[in-house]
Amino acid sequence: MPHLPAATHRPFVETVEPPGPVAAVALLLHGGKANGTGVPKNMSLSMLRMRPFKKQIAASGRTHGVAAWLLHYRVPGWNGTAADPARDAHWALAEIRQQYGEVPVVLVGHSMGGRAALRVADDASVVGVCALAPWLPPQEPMPQLVGRSVLMAHGTRDRWVDPRGSYQYAVRAKLGHRQVARFEVHGVGHAMLRRASDWHAFTRNAALGMLGVEPLWPLITNAMHEELPAGLRVPLEVPRTRAATDR
Repeated sequence: MPHLPAATHRPFVETVEPPGPVAAVALLLHGGKANGTGVPKNMSLSMLRMRPFKKQIAASGRTHGVAAWLLHYRVPGWNGTAADPARDAHWALAEIRQQYGEVPVVLVGHSMGGRAALRVADDASVVGVCALAPWLPPQEPMPQLVGRSVLMAHGTRDRWVDPRGSYQYAVRAKLGHRQVARFEVHGVGHAMLRRASDWHAFTRNAALGMLGVEPLWPLITNAMHEELPAGLRVPLEVPRTRAATDR
Protein backbone atom coordinates (compact mmCIF):
# COMPACT_ATOMS: atom_id res chain seq x y z
CA MET A 1 0.00 0.00 0.00
CA PRO A 2 1.52 3.37 -0.98
CA HIS A 3 2.13 5.86 1.83
CA LEU A 4 -0.12 8.90 1.82
CA PRO A 5 0.79 12.10 3.64
CA ALA A 6 -1.22 13.00 6.70
CA ALA A 7 -4.57 14.60 6.00
CA THR A 8 -7.82 15.20 7.82
CA HIS A 9 -9.58 12.62 5.66
CA ARG A 10 -8.79 9.71 3.37
CA PRO A 11 -9.42 9.01 -0.29
CA PHE A 12 -12.28 6.68 -1.08
CA VAL A 13 -14.04 5.27 -4.12
CA GLU A 14 -17.53 4.82 -5.48
CA THR A 15 -17.70 1.41 -7.11
CA VAL A 16 -19.99 -0.42 -9.50
CA GLU A 17 -19.11 -4.10 -9.79
CA PRO A 18 -20.30 -6.74 -12.27
CA PRO A 19 -22.46 -9.64 -11.06
CA GLY A 20 -19.60 -12.12 -11.40
CA PRO A 21 -15.83 -12.02 -10.87
CA VAL A 22 -14.05 -8.78 -11.72
CA ALA A 23 -11.78 -9.20 -14.74
CA ALA A 24 -10.88 -5.55 -15.40
CA VAL A 25 -11.38 -2.09 -13.89
CA ALA A 26 -11.99 1.41 -15.22
CA LEU A 27 -10.69 3.93 -12.67
CA LEU A 28 -12.21 7.38 -13.12
CA LEU A 29 -10.49 10.54 -11.89
CA HIS A 30 -12.44 13.80 -11.72
CA GLY A 31 -11.23 17.37 -12.09
CA GLY A 32 -10.15 19.85 -9.45
CA LYS A 33 -8.00 22.96 -9.21
CA ALA A 34 -4.36 23.97 -9.19
CA ASN A 35 -4.18 24.52 -5.44
CA GLY A 36 -6.40 23.45 -2.58
CA THR A 37 -5.83 21.55 0.65
CA GLY A 38 -9.23 21.83 2.28
CA VAL A 39 -11.96 19.23 2.48
CA PRO A 40 -13.26 18.33 -1.01
CA LYS A 41 -16.95 18.62 -1.76
CA ASN A 42 -18.38 15.18 -2.41
CA MET A 43 -21.08 16.76 -4.57
CA SER A 44 -18.78 19.06 -6.53
CA LEU A 45 -19.64 19.65 -10.18
CA SER A 46 -16.41 17.98 -11.29
CA MET A 47 -17.33 14.86 -9.33
CA LEU A 48 -20.93 14.82 -10.52
CA ARG A 49 -19.85 15.21 -14.15
CA MET A 50 -17.95 11.90 -14.00
CA ARG A 51 -20.85 9.83 -12.73
CA PRO A 52 -22.53 9.38 -16.14
CA PHE A 53 -19.21 8.10 -17.51
CA LYS A 54 -18.94 5.65 -14.62
CA LYS A 55 -22.53 4.50 -15.14
CA GLN A 56 -22.16 3.85 -18.87
CA ILE A 57 -18.82 2.07 -18.61
CA ALA A 58 -20.18 -0.14 -15.84
CA ALA A 59 -23.41 -0.92 -17.71
CA SER A 60 -21.66 -1.81 -20.97
CA GLY A 61 -18.86 -3.74 -19.29
CA ARG A 62 -20.78 -5.71 -16.67
CA THR A 63 -21.15 -8.86 -18.80
CA HIS A 64 -17.39 -8.76 -19.43
CA GLY A 65 -16.50 -8.51 -15.75
CA VAL A 66 -15.61 -4.80 -15.81
CA ALA A 67 -15.88 -2.81 -12.58
CA ALA A 68 -15.99 1.00 -12.55
CA TRP A 69 -14.37 2.96 -9.74
CA LEU A 70 -14.72 6.71 -9.22
CA LEU A 71 -12.03 8.12 -6.94
CA HIS A 72 -12.70 10.82 -4.33
CA TYR A 73 -9.47 12.67 -3.53
CA ARG A 74 -8.16 13.67 -0.10
CA VAL A 75 -7.85 17.30 -1.21
CA PRO A 76 -9.27 19.25 -4.16
CA GLY A 77 -5.99 20.62 -5.55
CA TRP A 78 -2.96 19.38 -7.47
CA ASN A 79 -0.71 21.37 -5.14
CA GLY A 80 2.51 21.69 -7.08
CA THR A 81 5.12 19.02 -6.55
CA ALA A 82 2.84 17.25 -4.06
CA ALA A 83 0.74 16.09 -7.04
CA ASP A 84 -1.91 14.96 -4.57
CA PRO A 85 -4.41 13.47 -7.07
CA ALA A 86 -1.65 11.31 -8.56
CA ARG A 87 -0.79 10.02 -5.08
CA ASP A 88 -4.44 9.19 -4.51
CA ALA A 89 -4.61 7.44 -7.88
CA HIS A 90 -1.64 5.27 -6.89
CA TRP A 91 -3.51 4.42 -3.69
CA ALA A 92 -6.60 3.40 -5.68
CA LEU A 93 -4.53 1.23 -8.03
CA ALA A 94 -3.06 -0.58 -5.03
CA GLU A 95 -6.58 -1.08 -3.66
CA ILE A 96 -7.66 -2.60 -6.97
CA ARG A 97 -4.81 -5.10 -6.82
CA GLN A 98 -5.61 -5.94 -3.23
CA GLN A 99 -9.26 -6.63 -4.02
CA TYR A 100 -9.08 -8.25 -7.45
CA GLY A 101 -5.49 -9.26 -8.06
CA GLU A 102 -3.55 -8.40 -11.21
CA VAL A 103 -6.42 -7.31 -13.46
CA PRO A 104 -5.96 -4.75 -16.27
CA VAL A 105 -6.93 -1.17 -15.50
CA VAL A 106 -7.79 1.70 -17.80
CA LEU A 107 -7.65 5.24 -16.41
CA VAL A 108 -10.29 7.82 -17.37
CA GLY A 109 -9.56 11.36 -16.22
CA HIS A 110 -11.09 14.78 -16.80
CA SER A 111 -9.13 18.03 -16.50
CA MET A 112 -6.86 17.69 -13.42
CA GLY A 113 -7.91 14.04 -13.35
CA GLY A 114 -6.56 13.65 -16.88
CA ARG A 115 -3.21 14.96 -15.71
CA ALA A 116 -3.25 12.53 -12.78
CA ALA A 117 -4.17 9.62 -15.05
CA LEU A 118 -1.30 10.31 -17.42
CA ARG A 119 1.11 10.84 -14.54
CA VAL A 120 0.46 7.36 -13.05
CA ALA A 121 0.27 5.49 -16.37
CA ASP A 122 3.43 3.54 -15.54
CA ASP A 123 1.64 1.53 -12.87
CA ALA A 124 1.97 -2.16 -13.70
CA SER A 125 -1.80 -2.66 -13.91
CA VAL A 126 -2.50 0.19 -16.33
CA VAL A 127 -3.00 -0.68 -20.00
CA GLY A 128 -4.27 2.67 -21.25
CA VAL A 129 -5.43 6.20 -20.48
CA CYS A 130 -8.42 8.17 -21.74
CA ALA A 131 -7.83 11.85 -20.92
CA LEU A 132 -10.74 14.27 -21.36
CA ALA A 133 -9.90 17.97 -21.65
CA PRO A 134 -6.72 17.27 -19.67
CA TRP A 135 -4.82 20.02 -17.88
CA LEU A 136 -1.24 19.49 -19.06
CA PRO A 137 1.39 22.14 -18.30
CA PRO A 138 4.42 22.17 -20.64
CA GLN A 139 6.73 20.44 -18.15
CA GLU A 140 4.63 17.28 -17.80
CA PRO A 141 6.80 14.12 -18.03
CA MET A 142 6.55 11.49 -20.77
CA PRO A 143 8.53 8.33 -19.89
CA GLN A 144 5.65 6.76 -17.95
CA LEU A 145 3.63 6.40 -21.17
CA VAL A 146 5.87 3.75 -22.71
CA GLY A 147 3.82 0.69 -23.61
CA ARG A 148 0.50 2.39 -22.90
CA SER A 149 -2.32 3.40 -25.23
CA VAL A 150 -3.26 7.07 -24.83
CA LEU A 151 -6.49 8.57 -26.13
CA MET A 152 -7.39 12.22 -25.61
CA ALA A 153 -10.37 14.41 -26.43
CA HIS A 154 -10.62 18.17 -26.01
CA GLY A 155 -13.34 20.70 -26.78
CA THR A 156 -12.32 23.42 -29.21
CA ARG A 157 -14.07 26.10 -27.12
CA ASP A 158 -12.51 25.14 -23.81
CA ARG A 159 -11.79 28.45 -22.03
CA TRP A 160 -10.72 26.81 -18.76
CA VAL A 161 -7.96 24.49 -20.00
CA ASP A 162 -6.28 25.57 -23.24
CA PRO A 163 -6.63 22.81 -25.88
CA ARG A 164 -3.18 23.73 -27.17
CA GLY A 165 -1.70 22.18 -24.04
CA SER A 166 -3.13 18.74 -24.74
CA TYR A 167 -2.14 19.00 -28.40
CA GLN A 168 1.46 19.86 -27.58
CA TYR A 169 1.59 17.03 -25.05
CA ALA A 170 0.16 14.62 -27.62
CA VAL A 171 2.80 15.66 -30.17
CA ARG A 172 5.60 14.96 -27.70
CA ALA A 173 4.04 11.62 -26.77
CA LYS A 174 3.58 10.61 -30.41
CA LEU A 175 7.22 11.39 -31.13
CA GLY A 176 8.06 8.56 -28.76
CA HIS A 177 6.36 6.12 -31.16
CA ARG A 178 3.61 5.47 -28.67
CA GLN A 179 0.01 4.59 -29.50
CA VAL A 180 -1.46 8.06 -29.13
CA ALA A 181 -4.52 9.71 -30.66
CA ARG A 182 -6.25 12.98 -29.89
CA PHE A 183 -9.73 14.09 -30.91
CA GLU A 184 -11.30 17.53 -31.10
CA VAL A 185 -14.91 18.08 -30.07
CA HIS A 186 -15.93 21.15 -32.03
CA GLY A 187 -17.93 23.87 -30.34
CA VAL A 188 -17.64 22.37 -26.85
CA GLY A 189 -16.26 23.83 -23.63
CA HIS A 190 -14.56 22.38 -20.59
CA ALA A 191 -17.59 20.91 -18.79
CA MET A 192 -18.40 18.54 -21.69
CA LEU A 193 -22.08 19.44 -21.45
CA ARG A 194 -22.66 20.17 -25.13
CA ARG A 195 -22.58 16.98 -27.19
CA ALA A 196 -22.63 15.08 -23.91
CA SER A 197 -23.74 11.86 -25.58
CA ASP A 198 -20.71 12.02 -27.89
CA TRP A 199 -18.34 12.42 -24.93
CA HIS A 200 -20.01 9.50 -23.17
CA ALA A 201 -19.96 7.23 -26.21
CA PHE A 202 -16.32 8.01 -27.04
CA THR A 203 -15.16 7.43 -23.47
CA ARG A 204 -17.12 4.22 -23.09
CA ASN A 205 -15.63 2.77 -26.27
CA ALA A 206 -12.14 4.03 -25.44
CA ALA A 207 -12.21 2.45 -21.98
CA LEU A 208 -13.71 -0.89 -22.98
CA GLY A 209 -11.65 -1.03 -26.16
CA MET A 210 -8.36 -0.50 -24.36
CA LEU A 211 -9.41 -3.18 -21.86
CA GLY A 212 -9.94 -5.52 -24.80
CA VAL A 213 -13.58 -6.33 -24.17
CA GLU A 214 -14.92 -4.69 -27.35
CA PRO A 215 -13.39 -3.38 -30.59
CA LEU A 216 -12.24 0.21 -30.70
CA TRP A 217 -14.01 2.30 -33.31
CA PRO A 218 -12.20 2.46 -36.67
CA LEU A 219 -11.96 6.24 -36.13
CA ILE A 220 -9.83 5.58 -33.05
CA THR A 221 -7.66 2.77 -34.38
CA ASN A 222 -6.96 4.68 -37.59
CA ALA A 223 -5.93 7.79 -35.65
CA MET A 224 -3.66 5.80 -33.33
CA HIS A 225 -1.69 4.45 -36.28
CA GLU A 226 -1.35 7.74 -38.16
CA GLU A 227 2.05 9.37 -38.50
CA LEU A 228 2.64 12.89 -37.23
CA PRO A 229 1.08 15.37 -37.61
CA ALA A 230 -2.02 13.33 -38.40
CA GLY A 231 -4.05 11.62 -35.72
CA LEU A 232 -3.90 14.41 -33.15
CA ARG A 233 -6.57 16.87 -34.35
CA VAL A 234 -9.18 14.39 -35.50
CA PRO A 235 -12.77 15.70 -35.39
CA LEU A 236 -14.76 13.49 -33.05
CA GLU A 237 -17.50 11.85 -35.09
CA VAL A 238 -19.42 9.25 -33.14
CA PRO A 239 -21.23 6.45 -34.99
CA ARG A 240 -24.87 7.50 -34.86
CA THR A 241 -26.16 4.11 -33.74
CA ARG A 242 -23.71 4.23 -30.85
CA ALA A 243 -24.48 7.80 -29.80
CA ALA A 244 -28.20 7.08 -29.76
CA THR A 245 -27.75 4.43 -27.06
CA ASP A 246 -25.17 6.32 -24.95
CA ARG A 247 -27.19 9.25 -23.67
